[in-house]
Order: sequence, then structure tokens, then C-alpha cells
Amino acid sequence: MIHFPRTALAEQLVIALQGKDPFGDAQNGLFLTAPRRTGKSTFLQTDLQPALERAGVRVVYVDLWSAPRRNPGILVSSAIGQALQSFQSVLTKLAKSKGISKLKVGGILELDPRSVGQLDGATLPAALDALQVAAGAPIALIVDEAQHALTSEMGEATMTALKSARDQMNSPGRVRLMLIMSGSDRDKLLRLVHTAAAPFYGSQIKPMPVLGYDFIEFVAEAIEKHHTALRPVNRAILLEAFQHFGARPQFFLEALGQVLSPFSGSSQRPEEAVLVAARDRESLDQKQMESDYLGLRPLEQAVLWRLLAMGAKFRPYDAAALKFYSSATRQRIGIAKAQKALESLRTRQPPVAWKSAHGEYAVEDVAMHRWFEQRSAAKLWPPVLDAVEGDAALPAATVAPSRRHRAASRKKRGSG
Repeated sequence: MIHFPRTALAEQLVIALQGKDPFGDAQNGLFLTAPRRTGKSTFLQTDLQPALERAGVRVVYVDLWSAPRRNPGILVSSAIGQALQSFQSVLTKLAKSKGISKLKVGGILELDPRSVGQLDGATLPAALDALQVAAGAPIALIVDEAQHALTSEMGEATMTALKSARDQMNSPGRVRLMLIMSGSDRDKLLRLVHTAAAPFYGSQIKPMPVLGYDFIEFVAEAIEKHHTALRPVNRAILLEAFQHFGARPQFFLEALGQVLSPFSGSSQRPEEAVLVAARDRESLDQKQMESDYLGLRPLEQAVLWRLLAMGAKFRPYDAAALKFYSSATRQRIGIAKAQKALESLRTRQPPVAWKSAHGEYAVEDVAMHRWFEQRSAAKLWPPVLDAVEGDAALPAATVAPSRRHRAASRKKRGSG
């Protein structure tokens, strides 16, 4: 699969992370968000990491989704530990000076899973400080899908330890530790920065620029180079198809590969064929979400509806939420029933709802927000099994009493 290099963006971020942007704050932590499968991880590993290394920075990369069942704190500690292994001889000399009494690297490095956010005998700040001194260069820690750290107390403690390391290692005009946190869900990542108790309170979430026309131009040129008979390629149609794929390059390029294959058997232009595939994929994704929603119990639907509508402001058990659930289900809903429904959403396979260690909730798949907003704007929310024209947005279980009463009255008058 081809890779579209985003060199200019990577170099701009390197400058900001080094504290050389007079109007930036990236040296205190860079928080990037982008929907899943839109190229975020690819950019971090194939563009940003090499750019940092060219600038003389030692990079440690960890993806918290690489082993979602492992404790996030252990994953971060393990990544730092592996980086330390390459400096055995230097660290042996540093151990005594840094007060790391049980430092073990390679047969010497020992990780203690029982210690919250610690390498055995050393806190994460001390370990990162030792790594920076041993490397003789600034350290950049890239934590991909960082919001997953919030699902456990140890993960949260790890984030707090990283903030402490940043404060200890950085000073005005001197950046020794760069922290890059990325996430596929802005609402979840926001919980690292948006309250006074958050580890990185005061930092800003930056939306990563979505791939657009430059990417399409790059792809079109590649097609014209390898398939000269197709010149010129219609960029506008390709861009439309890419947008129907949700700006997800993997799905877009896979579809292109299929229509450009000599075995495709299609008589259409590849641009037209990939646009058809994109619309089909979009329709399939929407039908799947609709099917998943309709497969829930009425109270679970109401809780998910509230979660989608409120976003980061969702409070599952306040008076307004309980009133909403009761109105939607035509039953009296108390806290216990709402808790049971929310827990069911979390434990379904795949999960529908996400919960932080502090009891904050979000939709597991951020794509549901766009689906919800599109249907709401089209007055087609909520989905119903037996929708009839003109009343598709209001299933019987959720119609307000006054609306239902008026509908029944009209029917009665018509029959009389």
C-alpha cells in the first residue's frame, strides 16, 4: 500500500515540541485526535518519529491498543524499559548516581507489574531521566490511543507520573522530555486535560488535519504513472469517494486496488467504480450501526441515545437523564435500572460504551456520533423497526404523550 508522506506537518510539530514555536505550547505536551483509521498512527510512526530522530531526539513509541487487555501502565513502563536496555553499560554507571538501587537491564532490567507506574526501584520520572542522560539526547514518548490509559487506576497513575517527569525534566528554553499523546476519540482524550484533577490540566487537544485534496492528488499521480491508459484521472470523483469512505485511506486504497486489478472485470472507469464501492461501504456501515442500535433493549437504546446527544456532558444518573430514560421507555426508570443498562452496553461484544476509572462514559465507537448527527439532521432519529413515512423519527415507545394523544384523536375522528 502506498504511503502519502506528510513531511511538512511532521517538521512543524518537531519545531513546536522543541519549544521553538513562540506561540505554541507543544513542549508541555502535544495532544492529537483523529478518528480511527484516518492515518493517525501511520503519521506518528512513519512521519513524526523519523522527523524527531532526524532532529536528534530519542523516540519511544507505545500503542495502548496493541494489547488492550494488558494494563496501560505496564505497556508504558515496558516501552521505556526496552529503550533502557540499549544503554546497559551506561546505565550501570548511572544507577548509583540516580539512586536506582535495583536497576536491571537486559538480564539487568526488571519490571515490577505490582508497582503502580514504576520500574522496580525507580519511578517513571527517574527512569525517563536516566534514559535521557544515557542517550545524551532529548526523549520523545509517543503514546498512541492514550485515552485507554484512563480505563485503570494504574493507567491514570502512569499519566500523572509522566506529567511529573515533564515538570522535572523541562525548564524554560530546555526541553528534555517531549510527550505526544494521540487518541481516536476527542471526548475520551479530553479527560486528560479538561478538569483541574486531570493529569495534563490546561493543555489543548489539537485535531489532526484530515487527509484531503493533496492526498488525492498524490494517489491520482500514482495511478497515472502505473496505468498510463487511464490518464487523466478525475480527481473530483476520487475525492468524493474518499469522503464517503470517511477519509479513511486504508479502505479507500483497498477499494482502488480492487478496481484497478486486471481481474476486476469492471467496464467502469476506476474513479466511478471506487465511488460506487464507497457509497456501498457507507451504506453498509450505517445499516450495521442501525442494526446494532435496534438490537438493544429499549432502556439500553435510551441510555445510548442520551450518551450520543450529550457527549462529554453525559451524566448517567442525574435527574434530567432519569427523566429522559423514563420518557423514552414509558416506564419509571431509577438509578439501579439505568446502571444495569449502562453496564450491559459496556460488556457487550463488541462494547458499545466506554468507561474511565473515574466513572466517566463515552461511546466506544466514535463513528456513531457522525451517524447520530446525520440521522438527527435528516429528522430520522431514532431508528425504528417499523417506520412509516412521515413518522420515522418517532417510534411509539418514544413519542411524547401529547403527540400520541393527538395522533389517536385524529384516527378516531377519521373513523367517525
